[in-house]
Amino acid sequence: MPDIAIIGAGPAGLIAAERLAEAGHRVTIYERMASPARKLLLAGRGGLNLTHSEPFDAFLSRYREAQGWLEPALRAFPPQALRDWADALGAETFIGSSGRVFPRAMKASPLLRAWLRRLEGLGVTLASGRLWTGWDVDGALNFRLASGDMELVRPDAALLALGGASWPRLGSDGGWVPLLAERGVAVSPLRLANGGFAVAWSPLMKERFAGHPLKRIVIRFGGEAASGEAMIDADGIEGGAIYALSAPIREAILRDGAAGIAIDLRPDLAMGDLAMRLAKRRKGETLSNHLRKAGGLSPVAAALLRESTGNALPTEPEGLASLIKAVPLRLDAPMPIARAISTAGGIVHNELDAGFMLKRLPGVFAAGEMLDWEAPTGGYLLQASFATGVAAAAGIATWLQEEGRTG
Repeated sequence: MPDIAIIGAGPAGLIAAERLAEAGHRVTIYERMASPARKLLLAGRGGLNLTHSEPFDAFLSRYREAQGWLEPALRAFPPQALRDWADALGAETFIGSSGRVFPRAMKASPLLRAWLRRLEGLGVTLASGRLWTGWDVDGALNFRLASGDMELVRPDAALLALGGASWPRLGSDGGWVPLLAERGVAVSPLRLANGGFAVAWSPLMKERFAGHPLKRIVIRFGGEAASGEAMIDADGIEGGAIYALSAPIREAILRDGAAGIAIDLRPDLAMGDLAMRLAKRRKGETLSNHLRKAGGLSPVAAALLRESTGNALPTEPEGLASLIKAVPLRLDAPMPIARAISTAGGIVHNELDAGFMLKRLPGVFAAGEMLDWEAPTGGYLLQASFATGVAAAAGIATWLQEEGRTG
């Protein structure tokens, strides 16, 4: 029976371990943290959005440039397969009003507990507190223990599932990048994905409105639009509507040094209808009160209007309505990658064969967020992590059989 080492106890690594153990392989998961799936547990605090229920072609398009090479893995383990898997663990799922899929418990811990019990029952070993530091001169995997001692492992095959570089305190810090670069593996630089952007707010905006949400808005950039919410931060702006456009915004900033977005504060109203409402201002009514009553703007939305014009708001209804429907905002830089929900960049897909094995390192496979793909929030991140983990497990099983190492 061949030995398989899986490095990283996130969703990609855990699902690969499950598939390989079910096929009769001896699997050990090596994890640097004291316990597994720390980032999954954090995601579960917001409801654990596992996947999305939209039609598959629309679902696939969310992966942008990576959709072509991810498609086989996503078709082999599509959203319904992930739901069936979770349901079989006792974490019954449901479709929310937005089309997103969640476990009914709305948290990750029950699912993770059931999953770990299943893995234990399959004979999977979890070796925690082990930091992977690369290979020795003979090709053995090196792990540094909490004691400082080193441990060498010589498996028949290995899967790297180490994540990206967001939330490094939970275990994913991108420390694997130089280890693969030393072996000649091409890695696209890790960059922020699903994160916020810096804005040069005035002191008033920082002090009074940091932590305030802009609700039910639409953000437009470069011909794309995203609806939802955004949050004013002392250093900039973040939130779901920003995250959905983070890829093109990030690339524009890298190219041009800054990016300008337009925020529609009243997407539910046509500009003409909004202008008619704003034309009915009572004599003596303050502009702040008028914006709140006739414009339906929250205090933070009104403050954003003033911020965008240097407090020189248009006086005529049409000009004011036009501004409300497209508030300009300059974004100067991505927030630090450690604050992002996920990362872009990673192992370039041309470095992988169809079974997710690294062409330069026979017997070494990779899956999950450490590969060069990105997707918005909404279930797409976890779905691709699971799907690539399943695909890599299949690749490992096939390679072992071809190499004659299945006995």
